Amino acid sequence: MNLKTSLYPTQYETEAVLKDGSNIRLRPVKKEDVQLWLDFVGRLSPHTKYLHFQHLPNLTADDAARACSVDYSNTFAIVAELIKDDKRQIVGMGRYYRLPDRHSAEVTFVTEDAHQGKGIATRLLGWLANIARDQDIDRFETDILAEESQLAFFRDYGFHIASSVESGVYHVIFPIAQTRRVIRKEEERESSSTIASLRHILSPRSVAVIGASRDPNSIGNVLFRCILQGGFLGTIYPVNPNAEAVLGVKTYDSVLDIPGSVELAIIAVPAPIVSKVAYECGRKGVRALIVISDGFKEIGPEGAARERELREISLGHGMRVVGPNCMGVINTDPGVGLNATFSLVYPPLGNVAFLSQSGAMGLAVLEYARDLNMGISSFASVGNRVDISPPDFLQYWEKDAATQVILLYLESFGNPEKFARIARRVSEKKPVVVVKSGTTQAGSRAAASHTGAMATSDVVADVLFRHAGIVRVNTMEELFDVAALLANQPLPQGKRLVIVTNGGGPGIIAADAAERNGLKLSPLSPDTVEKLKLAVKRKVSLANPLDTTAGASAGEFENILRILASDPDNDAVLAIFVPPVVIDPEAIENALQRVAPVFWRHRKPLLGCFLGRRGLQAKIGAAGRLVPCYAFPEGAVSALAKAADYAELRSQPRGVIPVIRGTRPARARGIIERALRSSVQRPIWLSAPEILELAKCYGIRMLETVTAGTPTEAVLAAERLGFPVAVKLVSKTIVHKTEVGGVVLDIDSAEGVKRAFRNIKKRLASIGRQDEMQGVTVQPMVKEGLETIVGMTNDPQFGPLIMFGMGGIYAELLKDRALRLHPLTDVDARELVKSVKMSKLFESYRGLPPSDTAAIHDLLLRLSVMITDIPQIAELDFNPVKVLPEGQGYWIADARIMLS
Repeated sequence: MNLKTSLYPTQYETEAVLKDGSNIRLRPVKKEDVQLWLDFVGRLSPHTKYLHFQHLPNLTADDAARACSVDYSNTFAIVAELIKDDKRQIVGMGRYYRLPDRHSAEVTFVTEDAHQGKGIATRLLGWLANIARDQDIDRFETDILAEESQLAFFRDYGFHIASSVESGVYHVIFPIAQTRRVIRKEEERESSSTIASLRHILSPRSVAVIGASRDPNSIGNVLFRCILQGGFLGTIYPVNPNAEAVLGVKTYDSVLDIPGSVELAIIAVPAPIVSKVAYECGRKGVRALIVISDGFKEIGPEGAARERELREISLGHGMRVVGPNCMGVINTDPGVGLNATFSLVYPPLGNVAFLSQSGAMGLAVLEYARDLNMGISSFASVGNRVDISPPDFLQYWEKDAATQVILLYLESFGNPEKFARIARRVSEKKPVVVVKSGTTQAGSRAAASHTGAMATSDVVADVLFRHAGIVRVNTMEELFDVAALLANQPLPQGKRLVIVTNGGGPGIIAADAAERNGLKLSPLSPDTVEKLKLAVKRKVSLANPLDTTAGASAGEFENILRILASDPDNDAVLAIFVPPVVIDPEAIENALQRVAPVFWRHRKPLLGCFLGRRGLQAKIGAAGRLVPCYAFPEGAVSALAKAADYAELRSQPRGVIPVIRGTRPARARGIIERALRSSVQRPIWLSAPEILELAKCYGIRMLETVTAGTPTEAVLAAERLGFPVAVKLVSKTIVHKTEVGGVVLDIDSAEGVKRAFRNIKKRLASIGRQDEMQGVTVQPMVKEGLETIVGMTNDPQFGPLIMFGMGGIYAELLKDRALRLHPLTDVDARELVKSVKMSKLFESYRGLPPSDTAAIHDLLLRLSVMITDIPQIAELDFNPVKVLPEGQGYWIADARIMLS
């Protein structure tokens, strides 16, 4: 047996959310699981045993030992595990056996009868397919009895099934590639299961408050009081062994003493006993926990250990968890009425959902929203995110009819790939607005290549937000400014703004803000000017901004706005009012209220600015169609610009991840494995020949490169390639060769090649680094074409990032580059190239022929496939990439790849 592959693969331990909202641990089987496996089989019904073990009528300990002995490569088994009656139990298993052709495997799946119908076998199939793909298996086969339900199991996953039947047995074959249909089905299952789990938290039928207290100053007392005062329609159970009643409601010593079922338990007890309480909740059959208590990883190693214990208990019992160290949740749905927080502020019903990673920020936000008359559909504070995190709530709000706008306060991402993937889907339907704190941490991650140096955490956060279609704001005030517009007005169809004001100064401020934020002040058409002359009898400047002067009446204001609402030459109108002594501000408010429906009919946003005043949204307009009003013009203009950017981004196609045919991932992984085995040093840089072979596996065009260890070998290489040539240093430790004089270009003679070799060696000797020279590479010169750079860095927080920019030796100086998250879609690749400031050079610039940008798009997509196949790549630079004229492709002249 191969010792390396027989080591227990911890990387394949995971968890999955099931159809009923519970979660379950999935892990590779172990040799020590023999008794658990026998117990599992012993609980199966005769029919289930017949379907799956008809060839073994009497299962023995030897059978169990064989079932639990795998090499984690040619044979692999995954088990689904829960805790019941204080014991771990296997409740499902999936297994594959690699077949002689090496790329196919026979599979079997079985679930305990008591747990069938929850989707356990489906999760096992998906996870086993992921593992098999890592092991270069691309097809599953199985024999099943002629039962339609078993055949449907494989078909419903999304795989393309081919089957034949003989003697009542189906032989089923299906490729396990992650096709678009498979991915769509997986995401649908993930979404429906997550929504089911969050219903236990946001719409429970029964709630236990463990730690409910008689002390009016305790969190446990405030929590219980908030639930009572919020009008919760379900059943409430206070748990406190030291009191007979809390706030007039009978208490129970333990959750286990409650006579009825408990769907949600809210825990507010000292941190050292949280795990004990959670364990009792698991035994009770509680479906979800909200852990308010602090004292976990935020205090250090001791708290982190408590948090791990809490996670083990909750996962073992299938309970989802919000927290710990959180504020709780609110659901203002009149059919629920749940305020499971320690905030006495219960916001009005509205269409805005809010998630805060910080409990303290959550408290402030609820009060601020109330002061602004902003309604909330639901609220969540996730705290330390031991289990449930922002992507889970995003999936819930995606399908929640009561939620139209989603606001997030984030301090970190957790799993950025999952966050970006889900947010990208959600933002196509509903705006997601984010305040991301922690943006000013000095410095960036030390990196050995251009790409790594170019990627700082806040720059990458911006890339993630754009990739996901998220509206990013910088302050909490801006968050609510944008939310007030998005929650109450239609999206602008463009960026043309008209400003109407009764004061010149605020109009100028608004105009300046518009220009800074990328909005355009659209000129008033002659037809509109004529209509305005009829509406405004006084002599005023009919320009944009339109200054009505202080003498404008409410009637004039209303008439002007009606005309602009129907004007096709603008996309939004901002009405600024400076309250003079002679005009009642309430008359202007009424005018805005009367004209608001006209703007809605034309699908055009109307914004108000009552200088120095806030919180008028609830007074102007009808519910869900209020006119957002701002204290100062800058806030209104900034909010409109964010809404316009979001509308523009949402209207653009998101693209698809294309299938790149003809790649050789197995051969590529062999190159990487040999390189890693050749040295214990980590990280390591691939050699030039290794890079060339790897590039060939993905159809990536690199200049023919010959490695030479002596001046004579270098001359022979140059003569074979043809002059002129480039000679470059080969070193696994010196990354930027130009900086040490390690690159000599345009050499047109044998003597020049020898001289280049000797000079490189001499320069290294002068700085004491001659021992780091392993030779040189010789390449033909490519004179034509634009120099660009293509790179990748594996960010520890955000995962792989792909970079494109203007390259060569000036890459760091010009800093003209752009980043995108991996994996790239076809649209991402095109946008990445267009994003650089000098992208016009790729067009027919000053008589030059257009560049082959289509070939660069192809290079970027092939690189993305390589990164997917080879996760060991930590940094990569192709620099320079010579982009040739249209139809001629590109050549990569130099490359560096670092493995970790």
